[in-house]
Amino acid sequence: MQIIAETHSHTVACDHAYSTIYENACQAARIGLKFLCVTEHGPAMPGAPGEMYFGNAPKVLPDSLEGVAILKGVESNILDYSGRLDLSEKKLAALDWVIASYHINCVEPSTPEEHTAGWLAVAKNPHVDVIGHAGDDRYRFDVDTVVRAFAEYGKIVEINAHSFECRPKSDVNCREIARCCKKYGVRVVCSSDAHFFTQIARVDESIKLLRELDFPEELILNADYERFVAVAREKSSHALF
Repeated sequence: MQIIAETHSHTVACDHAYSTIYENACQAARIGLKFLCVTEHGPAMPGAPGEMYFGNAPKVLPDSLEGVAILKGVESNILDYSGRLDLSEKKLAALDWVIASYHINCVEPSTPEEHTAGWLAVAKNPHVDVIGHAGDDRYRFDVDTVVRAFAEYGKIVEINAHSFECRPKSDVNCREIARCCKKYGVRVVCSSDAHFFTQIARVDESIKLLRELDFPEELILNADYERFVAVAREKSSHALF
C-alpha cells in the first residue's frame, strides 16, 4: 500500500519546523504524491503564525505546486474541554483541511473524563475534518465512546507516524484507536506530521500498524486517489477537484 496524499505538514511559518511550503511540495512531487495538505499550527501554539495567516492562505496559496495539489489547512489547537478551537468559525470554514489536536502548550492534560468530553465536543464541530494524533498518552480518553462519536459525525482519524517517535505509548494507544475505527467503520489517514521536507509521507509505521490489524483498505482515505478526492470535495472548492 502506498499513500497518495500527505495530510499533515508544517513549515517555517512556525518556529519549530524547517522547510517551506515549496520545499515540501517539491519533495511530495519527487516521491509521487498527488496531494499535500498544508496544516500549520494554529495561533495558540507558541511560535505559530497569527490568524491573518490562515485567513490569507486560501487567497494567496496556489492550487498546485510542481504538479501536486495543495490543500490549504490548519492544525487547530483544542483550547479547553468544551472543544473550543483557536480559529474562528469563519476562518475554519474557508480552509480545505482542518485538523484538531490536543497540544501540551495549549491545554493542560486533565482527567480521562474531561479529555473524553473534549473529543466529543470536537466531534460535533462541523468545521473539523480530521482528529489529530489522538494517541497521545497524556490525553487518555474513553476510546470506544469517542470513536463511536467520530463515526456518527463523519470525522477522519489520523494515524500519526511522528507520534510513534515522540509521544510515549502512542503506538499502543493508536492500535486501540485503529481497532475501534475498524469496528465502527471510521475513515483514517496515515500522516507524517512532517516538520522537515525529508519527512514528507514517512508513514511506514502507520501503515505497518494498520496492516497488523487487517484494517480495511477502503477506509484508508489517502491510499487511493478517488477516495481522497471524494472526501476533499465534500468541503473544498479546490479548482483541481
